[in-house]
Amino acid sequence: MGMPQNVRIVEVGPRDGLQNESGELPVAVKVELVERLAAAGLPAVEAGSFVSPKWVPQMAGSGEVLRQIARRPGTAYPVLVPNLKGLEAAIAAGVEEIAVFVSASEGFSRKNLACSRTESLDRLREVFERAGARGMKIRGYVSCIAGCPFDGDVPPAEVAAMASELIAMGCYEISLGDTIGVGTARQVRGIISQVTADLPRERIAMHFHDTYGQGLANVLASLEEGISVFDSSVAGLGGCPYAPGATGNVATEDVLYLLRGLGISTGVDLSVVAETGAWISGLLGRRNESHAGRALLARRQAGG
Repeated sequence: MGMPQNVRIVEVGPRDGLQNESGELPVAVKVELVERLAAAGLPAVEAGSFVSPKWVPQMAGSGEVLRQIARRPGTAYPVLVPNLKGLEAAIAAGVEEIAVFVSASEGFSRKNLACSRTESLDRLREVFERAGARGMKIRGYVSCIAGCPFDGDVPPAEVAAMASELIAMGCYEISLGDTIGVGTARQVRGIISQVTADLPRERIAMHFHDTYGQGLANVLASLEEGISVFDSSVAGLGGCPYAPGATGNVATEDVLYLLRGLGISTGVDLSVVAETGAWISGLLGRRNESHAGRALLARRQAGG
């Protein structure tokens, strides 16, 4: 199968990235982060999450972030919504697109959502109904597609089943997430093959964490399978509390550098993203995990 000529990047740093960082940032910095990423040409920037600040303190103030950002025409600013209460808060903040999430593994669902997979789907039905009635776009996440910290290996058929359920409920796109970053290229090919037996590739996105350094290899394998939408995080922000040593999501800068080398168009300015990655890493007092970002900025500083 030929690779796509164009790829859409969904930037998840301001949400999936920051929610797993130990440092908390003021609303003004989060607003600037979202605006910088949108200005780089990223077509979708996940701007926050309407979960309880008690459980995810880094996402406190998401409503203010959404109210303060200067929205660029043509840019999507989705937010994660776990339940009806979160949806109501998102609506109050003027959100036009939401994301919902379920797990492919039973163990992770019970640990992370405190309910079974079936119950998690049932809990979302009212969210779908309310959001759909308002004409909101809904994107779905399926987590733990390649492995679970509690159940171990996850059968691809379980991934496909949860993805199909979310599509049937009203999601326009499903992001398949290797939440703990254990997946390999061969595994990823098998998962995509299983999921796309029932769903078109155009409805599938991939979301990789880089715990074992396999993020870019998995992106390449997915490209070769015809996938054209990828989630990534500026500077590799993030991690997973259930994966010791996790270095976060695959870095947006690294994905962009790979795509540029393959001659695949994204419409995103890599240099602007690299600058943003260095800036936010400095504010967080953490290492910039993007290899391409660090190398590009070092070359620039050296006058190369």
